[in-house]
Amino acid sequence: MVKNSFRTTHPRLISGLMAAVIALCLWLGFTPTAIASTQLTWLDTVPTDTSGFRKATTPRTWQFPTDFGPHEDYQTEWWYYTGNLATADGRPFGFQLTFFRQALMPAAQTVSTASQWRSNQIYSAHFTISDIAPQQFYVDERFSRGTLGLAGAQSSPYHVWLENWSATEVVPGQVRLQAATEEVALDLLVNSTPPVLQGNRGLSIKGAEPGNASYYYSLVQQPTQGTVRIKDQSYTVSGLTWKDHEYSTSSLSPGTVGWDWFSMQFDNGSALMLYLLRHEDGGIEDTSAGTFISASGDTTPLSCRDWQVQVVDTWTSPHGATYPAEWQIAIPKLDLALHGRPLMPNQELNTATATYWEGAVAFEGQQQNQPLTGKGYVELTGYADRLDALLSARTAQASSR
Repeated sequence: MVKNSFRTTHPRLISGLMAAVIALCLWLGFTPTAIASTQLTWLDTVPTDTSGFRKATTPRTWQFPTDFGPHEDYQTEWWYYTGNLATADGRPFGFQLTFFRQALMPAAQTVSTASQWRSNQIYSAHFTISDIAPQQFYVDERFSRGTLGLAGAQSSPYHVWLENWSATEVVPGQVRLQAATEEVALDLLVNSTPPVLQGNRGLSIKGAEPGNASYYYSLVQQPTQGTVRIKDQSYTVSGLTWKDHEYSTSSLSPGTVGWDWFSMQFDNGSALMLYLLRHEDGGIEDTSAGTFISASGDTTPLSCRDWQVQVVDTWTSPHGATYPAEWQIAIPKLDLALHGRPLMPNQELNTATATYWEGAVAFEGQQQNQPLTGKGYVELTGYADRLDALLSARTAQASSR
């Protein structure tokens, strides 16, 4: 069963264009129903010129804790929490709590206004709970202007919020995650681990075009404890949380229909991230990449030539999309072989702008002849909606003007 209460959406790595469709509708005062029904109409109104925003082009020097906060010189940014939890007797849960920031225009082009309600920064948030035992998936989403305290982000102390959904530093090195709907709630304490810079010192290339990249780091293997509420029943849980923080001014390359993103946290303390950018012919974009993080924190960068990912089963959703639902993963340079399967099949998000799958997954296999087990999250986009379709249409319109 899937519980939905959507107001708008932004999947991970989604282009600035699709985010701007939502943001512009909000800025102009349209209701959620209008956003869902006019997502294509408003493409004519969304600004296409991103020249005033900074782009990720070269590796940078990171400064923490400052870089835990927002980077408003870039068009799109997200703070992405996913995790796998369980009660003392083993009842499993998965969760996602994600905050997105979208700039409507570069700061230098912002028109001053007397209205305190008008903001150049729009925030949205996803919240999902996967209740594995009864196979129930709960989804909700919110959005708001980044003004009047409704939503925002700051680095010191670290705080990202949208109304009463939040990620808040309570003491140095510990973040509290809170989110609640009428049906479910999450209240967790996450113990931070050192940031892992993805790609080339945090520069994550997504395509061949100049600036088609993001700045990207992860916090992995974060010990977590707290409570999950399902309706009127609360559960004390513990587990591990994965955090991604990424910001950019970029879009998908033409012909890239979507991506498969894997995060895996293993019981021996190691972790693995892979992202596969998929072409319309089934091939993988050359810039697809990943990182293996050892239990000691050492990192091994991975290119798409370093692995083989074979889909061995699929699942067709009630909305008619067919997703991978079982994988064999081999990384010879790490002497690693894995088998992955979702903890429940229906973890599909059907949103106003895109339908995609993201959920809790279990992995088992071996590395260097030693057993390897763990859990993680997988995101699958472009199987229901081609994510480059709107981009291609918009690019054609822009180039004809």
